[in-house]
Amino acid sequence: MENVQTSKTQNFFRILLGIFMILAAIGHFTYQRDDFQAQVPNWIPLEKDLVVLLSGIVEIALGLCMVFLTKYKVKVGIALALFYVMVFPGNIAQYLNGTSAFGLDTDQARLIRLFFQPVLIFVALWSSGAITYFKRRSEV
Repeated sequence: MENVQTSKTQNFFRILLGIFMILAAIGHFTYQRDDFQAQVPNWIPLEKDLVVLLSGIVEIALGLCMVFLTKYKVKVGIALALFYVMVFPGNIAQYLNGTSAFGLDTDQARLIRLFFQPVLIFVALWSSGAITYFKRRSEV
């Protein structure tokens, strides 16, 4: 998979997203641990705390990779977008179950949050050059 030249704006958002992921991972291990556990759907066959810790490890790894592995930024962007898809059921479960976490204590707030996940997916793909990569690949 070839690397794609990205603009300064894309690089800024890639690094910002990476930092966001690192900070979220720190929350998984510390002060937001209970909030993250509240998002784990009941149908996941693992202990909620284990899911939170494992997803925190993945988040810190993806965040660090988004910031530092510029040679593999397209692959990392795709991996991060897939991660966002994989955790989306937790956001849906939080909405459907009416679970308050992260200050989202109304159905309206939880519903609005659902619309941000596609934005995160887009930013991961766009900022890493993955969208350009897919466009070039489809033209061949």
